[in-house]
Amino acid sequence: MSKSNFIIKYRWHIIIVTLVLVLAGIIPLITIRVNPDLESYLPENMPSIQNNKKISDVFGNDELLLLVFQTEDILNEKTLHRIRQISDTLSIMPQFGRVYSMFQAKDIRSQDGSMVVNPVVTSIPENEHDRETLRQAIRSNDLVYKIVVSDDFKNALIILSSEKTVNDDQLMGLIDEVLKKYPGDENVYISGNPYLRDESGKKIGRDALLLLPIGLLVMFLFLYASFREFRSVLLPFSVVLFSIVVSMALIPVFGWELSLIGVIIPIMMLAVANNYGVYYAARYQDLRASEPGLAPRELAIKISDYLFTPVTLCGLTTIVGVLGLVAHLFRPARQMGIVSAIGIAFALLVSLLFIPAVLSLLKKGKIHKDLEAGSKGFLPSLLEHTGESITRHPKRIIAIFILFMGLCSAGLFFFKTAPDSNDVLPQSHSFNKAINILDSHFGGSKMFNVMFQTDVTDPALLNCLDRYEQELREVPGVGTVTSLSSIIRKISKALNDSTDAGYDRIPETREGVAQYLELYSMSGEPEDLEQFVDFDYTSTLLTVQFRAGSIGEVRKLLAKIEGMARADSLEPVIGGFTLTDIDINQSVEKGQYYSLLVAFVAIFLLLSLILKSFKAGLIGSIPLAFAVFCTFGLMGWLGMELNIVTALISSISIGLGVDFTIHVFWRIKWELAHGNNYGRSIKATLKTIGRGIVINASSVMLGFAILFLSAFPLIRSFAFLISLSLFLCLVSALILIPAICYWARPKFLEK
Repeated sequence: MSKSNFIIKYRWHIIIVTLVLVLAGIIPLITIRVNPDLESYLPENMPSIQNNKKISDVFGNDELLLLVFQTEDILNEKTLHRIRQISDTLSIMPQFGRVYSMFQAKDIRSQDGSMVVNPVVTSIPENEHDRETLRQAIRSNDLVYKIVVSDDFKNALIILSSEKTVNDDQLMGLIDEVLKKYPGDENVYISGNPYLRDESGKKIGRDALLLLPIGLLVMFLFLYASFREFRSVLLPFSVVLFSIVVSMALIPVFGWELSLIGVIIPIMMLAVANNYGVYYAARYQDLRASEPGLAPRELAIKISDYLFTPVTLCGLTTIVGVLGLVAHLFRPARQMGIVSAIGIAFALLVSLLFIPAVLSLLKKGKIHKDLEAGSKGFLPSLLEHTGESITRHPKRIIAIFILFMGLCSAGLFFFKTAPDSNDVLPQSHSFNKAINILDSHFGGSKMFNVMFQTDVTDPALLNCLDRYEQELREVPGVGTVTSLSSIIRKISKALNDSTDAGYDRIPETREGVAQYLELYSMSGEPEDLEQFVDFDYTSTLLTVQFRAGSIGEVRKLLAKIEGMARADSLEPVIGGFTLTDIDINQSVEKGQYYSLLVAFVAIFLLLSLILKSFKAGLIGSIPLAFAVFCTFGLMGWLGMELNIVTALISSISIGLGVDFTIHVFWRIKWELAHGNNYGRSIKATLKTIGRGIVINASSVMLGFAILFLSAFPLIRSFAFLISLSLFLCLVSALILIPAICYWARPKFLEK
C-alpha cells in the first residue's frame, strides 16, 4: 500500500489521534514555571558556580541590592531624613541581612589617646555650615566616599544584602512598600540580581502572554492574504497551534522551567511549524488551477505523492539544524534545541498525515486567480523575471554574491561578545540607570570577591592585601578596592600618633593584628567586620569594584588578580556575578562555535546522503555559509554584540534556511526528469515552487518579527538578526543556487 493510500484509508484514525495528543498536551501547560536566574543557566561545573558556592559556604549566600537616590544635593535635610528612615526601617526586617548607608558607615578616629568608632552622620545638618562640615567628613572617609555617597554628592546608596533563598518578589515588594511609606522628591533607581530576576521574570510572563496571541493573529492574516481562502489558511494554522501546545507542554513534562531564551520557543513554533502546511496549501492551489477536474480524494493523493519526500527531507534537515543547539554550553539553549526539535517533528508528522487526511474529506475549493492560465500577479512576474536573469547572467550573479559576502565578512574584525548581562533589560529601565550612575560616580557596577583561606591575622597576608589594593587602584576602570587591611590601617591611625612607627601600618605580629581587631570589636560593632573576615579568622575577602566596557578588560583585571596572588604563592577563590558574566560570555562563544559546527556538518552529511553526492552537500551548504558569514559580519559593522540570545541564530537559521535549498533542488530534479533543459527547469522551478518558498520564508520571518514586541532588547535583536539571516538564505536559495546549478550543471540533479 502506498503512503498516500495509507493516509486516505486511515484518515479518521489520523485525525482523532492527532487531536487527542494535542488535548493531552494542554494539561501540563498550567504547571509551567518561570526561571529568570541567568546564573542557573550555567552548568554546575563552571568556575563561577563553584567559586561562588565556596565563598557562600564561608560568608553566607547573600546577594546585594542597591538603592540609588539621586537629587541635586544628597546632603539636603529632607533627603537625609528619608535615607535614614528607609535604612532604619529596612534594618529591622529579617529578610535583609545587612543594611549599609551613610548612616550605618563608621568613622574610625583617635580621641583622647584612644580609638573611637562613631557613625559618620551623627546628626542631620540643619544649616549650610554643618552641611559643609559633613561633606568634608565624608570626603575624608574612604569607607563612605564613592562607596555610599557619590563623588559629586548628587547620589547616595543604600546597600542591602539578602539570602538568595528569600523570594525575589517578596524582597522587591518590601522595598517598594518602604519607598512608598517614606516618599520624597529624589529619583530612586534599583540594581542587583534579585531585582534583575524579579523584573526579568515579570517580563518573561508578559512576553509569553502577549506575543503569542499577537503572533497567531498576524500569522492568520498573513496566510489569508497569501492564499485568500480559509481551508488553505486553517490547515497550516492548525499545525502551528498543535505544535505550540506540544512543544510548550514538553517543558514541564521534562521537569524544566521557562527561561529568558524559552520565550522564543512558542514564537519559533509559530514561525516554523507552518512551513510544511504552507507547501501543502500552495500545491493544493496549484493543482486546483492546473487540474480542476480532480476529486478531493485524488487531490489529497497527488499532493501527498509530490510533497511527502521533499517535505520529509526539509523537516529532517530543520530538526538536525536545530539540534545543533544541543552542543551549546548554555542549559536553556540545549533545552530549547530538544523541545524545538520534538515540536518540529510533531509539526512535520501532522503536515504529512493530518493535512492530506483532512483535505480528502473537504469539498473542492475555488481556483486561485493568480494561478490560472495567462494570469500574472506581482510575485509570479517577479519570479519569472528572476529566472530569465539567472539563465542570462549566471556568472555575474555569482560574482555579485561573492563580492557582497566579502564586504559583509570584513565586519567580523569588529565582531564582539557582550561583556555583561546589563542588556537583558532596556537602557531606560531603573536597573540600567542605576548601573550607569554606579559606573559614572561610584567605584563601578562590576565586582570581584576574592577570598583567601589562611590565617587572617598573619601580617604577611595583610601586607599582601594592602599591596594588592594599591596596585589594583592603579588599573584603569578600578574604582574601589577594600579588604581587612584597609580597616587595620585605619585602626592603626586611630591608635598611633602620626609620628609613631606603627601609624598607618599593618602590625608586625599576629598578636598585634588580633589586638587591633579585638579593640575594634569593643569600640564599634563586630558585625562591621563580617564582610571582610569570618568569625574564626581563617578566611578573608578582598572586594574589587570596577567598570569595564568590554569582556577583554574584565579578563585582564581577573588575570592581574590571579597573577599577583600566584606570585605570593596564594590560592585565591574569585567569585561574584562578574565572574558569572565571564562564564556566560565563554559559554556563549563556545556554544556558538560548537552548535554552528555541529549544525553545518550534520546538514552537509544529510544533504550528501539525501542526494547521494558530496557535491550536493557542498552546493547545498553555500546559502547557509553565505547567510552565517553575512549576518555575523553585519553584526560587526552595526556594533551588535553576540549574547545569550543572538548566539542561537546560526543553528536556527541553518535548520530553517536549508529547507529552501532542498525544495529548489527537488523541483529542478523533477523538471530535468521530465525532459526540460537546465534553463527551462530553473525558470519553471522559480515560477512554481518559488512561490511556495517565498510565502513560506515570509511567514517564518513574519513569525519571528513578532519578537520585536518583546520587553527584552536581547530578543528584539534576535528578531532582527534571524529575519535578516533567513532573508539571506531565501535570496541565495532562489538566486545563487539556481545560478550555480545553471553554470556548473551538477550531475546529482540529473540522476
